[in-house]
Amino acid sequence: MAFNRADQIKKLSEPFDLCIIGGGATGAGVALDATLRGYRVLLIEKGDFASQTSSKSTKLVHGGVRYLEQAVKKLDWQQFKMVYKALHERKILLQNAPFLAHPLALLTPCYTWFDRVYYRIGMWLYDQIAGHTNLEPSRGLGPKQMRELSPAISLEHVRGGVLYYDGQLNDARYALAILQSAEAAGACVLNYAELTSFVHSPKSLKVKEVCFQDVISGEAYQIAVKAVVNATGPFTDAIRAMANPKLKPRMKVSRGAHIVLPATFWPGKTALLIPKTDDGRVIFVIPWRNYVLVGTTDEPDTLRENPPILSEEIDYLLDYFNRYASGKASRSDVTSTFVGQRPLLQAALDAAMASDTKSLVRDHEVEVDGRSKLVSIMGGKWTTYRVMAADTMDVLEREVLNQVPQPCLTANHVLSGGNESLREQFLQDASTLSESTQQHLWETYGSNSFALLQGDTQLLHPDLPYIQSEIDYLKQHEMVTCWDDVLLRRWGIALRNQGLSEEIKAIKKEAFAS
Repeated sequence: MAFNRADQIKKLSEPFDLCIIGGGATGAGVALDATLRGYRVLLIEKGDFASQTSSKSTKLVHGGVRYLEQAVKKLDWQQFKMVYKALHERKILLQNAPFLAHPLALLTPCYTWFDRVYYRIGMWLYDQIAGHTNLEPSRGLGPKQMRELSPAISLEHVRGGVLYYDGQLNDARYALAILQSAEAAGACVLNYAELTSFVHSPKSLKVKEVCFQDVISGEAYQIAVKAVVNATGPFTDAIRAMANPKLKPRMKVSRGAHIVLPATFWPGKTALLIPKTDDGRVIFVIPWRNYVLVGTTDEPDTLRENPPILSEEIDYLLDYFNRYASGKASRSDVTSTFVGQRPLLQAALDAAMASDTKSLVRDHEVEVDGRSKLVSIMGGKWTTYRVMAADTMDVLEREVLNQVPQPCLTANHVLSGGNESLREQFLQDASTLSESTQQHLWETYGSNSFALLQGDTQLLHPDLPYIQSEIDYLKQHEMVTCWDDVLLRRWGIALRNQGLSEEIKAIKKEAFAS
């Protein structure tokens, strides 16, 4: 079944119960949850789906080792609850889209005997909090075992290490899979549709209509709805002010910068957690689709779209990578960079929050504006997107629709492409293709990959696994309008290797010519 802009625009003549603003992880989660509860849902996104924070994460599905440490040190029950929620959601994310998310082994080096005991106890506690949802038990390792798992690690002064497990996901495509699932269940999902204003009821001042413009065609729309959800992450305050100018800002933005290196600098499948930097943060070194991802930073930032990386951030991340790797990387080795902005939540009555963003809890809050009845879901992290969506719908049903919340049905809802039982059949059908192309197709489209075998399976680029039939498929089934949609998000190659991305664009420039 097609999933393209033309088909979605046709649906705009239908009546809707709920409009969701924002097509990242959170908005997608709300759209699926609401649709499965039986609501007629419209989701609009100003740019492409997951084009901001949700595609620029560190690609981890995790409880947050750092947050657990802070919870114990500060006896902070809120931090502990957040870790508990995230760890129990971790397994659900992996099971609902196994082609897009998988367990990841992470190694933490220790340089003193105290550190070995300290981190071993901490990871054991991490396992216990996860309980029956734990992926694999953590364990202590000696230097020789560490070398076997991570051949590139520098073992100078190392006393041993601790191995533990979290998850890794293809964030942009995971968000897309949620949206495809919502659309298949009945939602209308539209990218490049920018909110322009709200229409309020003259008596109650409640938002009764949303006005938006199709960024591609320029056409304007005015849609009547019963409720509106603001799921715009770092951009939440702008939508809140549009609904009610008297609302005070709640969001604080933190930037997370990443650099990408060739996989030769960190061979193997085991990631590295650098547990303590000079400024009290953590950094990950993560094998990522034939490259290695190094990140992230955590600094206060000014809100903007697509923030560029700073020169000092590249130096900072290279410095820490080189401290822990036997092979030293330089600026010329960096194949790509990207920066995401985290939506951190300020206390409701404290607009002058301290500037130390690494100390802010990554939990979420659902706010209902008493005047406009706008529902804003604020804060949170990728791993808890489903819980955030469920909480949002529960609050919306209680406080806006004045009804008892219906059950959330997303916990066991396998996402589009997630039928793992078809994998062997696909590999048989795709046996004439190279192993790298087979792997690319399944890890990108999952059980939707069969459709791609019906078209032209010639390679787009001799050094890359992409095939010709993907172009038409992306247009007809994945709401793609331009090369940036493909290279930055559907394939993600631009985030891994900017040079190769430009080569593809040059070879097939006409594919998205207007």
